[in-house]
Amino acid sequence: MSNKAIKGGEFVIRETSYQDVFIPEEFDEEAKMIRQTCLDFLDSEVLNNLDRIDKQEEGIMQGLLDKAGELGLLGVSIPEQYGGFGKNFNTSMLVTDAVGGGHSFAVALSAHTGIGTLPILYYGNDAQKDKYIPKLTTGEWKAAYCLTEPNSGSDANSGRTSAKLNPEGTHYILNGQKMWITNGGFADIFIVFAKIDDDKNLTAFIVEREFGGITMNPEEHKLGIKGSSTRQVFFNDCAVPVENLLSERENGFKIAVNILNIGRIKLGAATIGSSRSVFNAAVRYANERVQFNLPISKFGAIRYKLAEMATRLYANESAAYRAGQNIDDAYDALIAEGVDEAKAKLKSVEQFAIECAIIKVWCSEMLDYVVDEGVQIYGGMGYSADAPMERAYRDARINRIFEGTNEVNRLLVVDMLLKRAMKGEIDLMGPATAVANELMAIPDFGAEDDAPFATEKKIIANLKKAGLLVAGAAVQKLMMSLSKEQEILMNIADIIGYVYVAESVLLRVEKVYHTQGEEAAALPTDMARVYLHSVLDKVQVAGKEALNSFGEGDELRMMLVGLKRFTKAEPFNVKEARQRIARKLIDDNKYSF
Repeated sequence: MSNKAIKGGEFVIRETSYQDVFIPEEFDEEAKMIRQTCLDFLDSEVLNNLDRIDKQEEGIMQGLLDKAGELGLLGVSIPEQYGGFGKNFNTSMLVTDAVGGGHSFAVALSAHTGIGTLPILYYGNDAQKDKYIPKLTTGEWKAAYCLTEPNSGSDANSGRTSAKLNPEGTHYILNGQKMWITNGGFADIFIVFAKIDDDKNLTAFIVEREFGGITMNPEEHKLGIKGSSTRQVFFNDCAVPVENLLSERENGFKIAVNILNIGRIKLGAATIGSSRSVFNAAVRYANERVQFNLPISKFGAIRYKLAEMATRLYANESAAYRAGQNIDDAYDALIAEGVDEAKAKLKSVEQFAIECAIIKVWCSEMLDYVVDEGVQIYGGMGYSADAPMERAYRDARINRIFEGTNEVNRLLVVDMLLKRAMKGEIDLMGPATAVANELMAIPDFGAEDDAPFATEKKIIANLKKAGLLVAGAAVQKLMMSLSKEQEILMNIADIIGYVYVAESVLLRVEKVYHTQGEEAAALPTDMARVYLHSVLDKVQVAGKEALNSFGEGDELRMMLVGLKRFTKAEPFNVKEARQRIARKLIDDNKYSF
């Protein structure tokens, strides 16, 4: 793999070579073995105990985390010096994916290994890491993350939990209330965000349950993930030693933002695993359920659903592991420059924060589509609590709220992109101006390129032009007021996100074609084309809505004509492609890719 250092968000204006992306087919045998260990653990310990987990039987979740710790599943990306495996970011993504079908257990494990452990690993000093990370890696200590408060959700920095230094200067005294705290009921260690005195920004603390002054409300009654311990946590004169201040004073908000970037892309990986699990159940049921003397998998309407579920799964899977490898490559480059290991981890993820937000949104919405169609394939049984879809349907819904709502993440995608453009890190306005000038020129009807995937690459290039056309016009027309136009920003985010996923699936298929041959790439090519043609329509709708919101007169008409030009493609029979995809899935009786 050539290491051309693409910057986060730069995919909008830059073409990527298939040689520069990682695809899931490239995981080595060791990574596959780790993945299989996770799947075996779910089968033997989790999936046959889901009812007990949902009832929150005393000690069951802690026991599962203990067993996961014994297998090393809590320390895949923890450095070996602290008892972990020291694997790269994409391997940790694979583990999150593999465990993703574990319902409430997946939530508990992700909260512990992610937002509960990583703040100490990345921001703690040597003494803090030596004390806490080995026990978190084995599962001897369980972790939780206390950021959200009753009046500060998306606006996290407005939290009111306070910290005051005692007269002796030995302890900070914490007072306040946190809510929606995953693992709250049994955690030994809490990462707590509070404001010291009249500080403007949050500070982070490592708080042990044994410090005292910690009380809790009963477990929350939730729509889904019922087995996940979710508590309100109260700090009442909780005395925290000064050496347990994490990082620097007022650095808490930065910690929260950077850890959430990791949480977002990891959540995307978890929803991929959950989607795969739901799909496998749905295709098996479609093959078993007989109506009108035929398995329902023989009917076109069911085949449409199976093909579309698998196509969206394949596309989002491609995007997630592409972004994961970008993070790994950025980390390797920073290490080569002599950057400290923990800082390199953070900076590499921060560099691709735009992609992390896209993965979070698109994967969580893909899962919602997959579980909804899973219920529909099961029909009446889909609505029964005795069949698997009911739990999957309810458990999926939280993912569009977790790690920042999808609305907030869509706004962040555009906000981060525009801020990087203003800092000169990405040249957006140059390409946007070129696209505007192209609208005034005669369209290029040059000779068709007959290289593999040339047609699809042209579609991707044109979709990027559509995004630049809309975003550039919005910036020029609305200037500083654009930040208040959330509907337009969401339209632009939709275009950017769909382009990223569509390009990712095409790059994956192109790499399969060049490394495994035309036959191996045949059905993946169908999937890429089906996805790409659906994106053409979605980009046109989002672009039209945005342009109609601020354009007027001849200028608007010209931009709409340009948008139509950039979202046009030769006819493609998506029905036949879906039929070919569905036949493979039905014959294999599982997700085949």
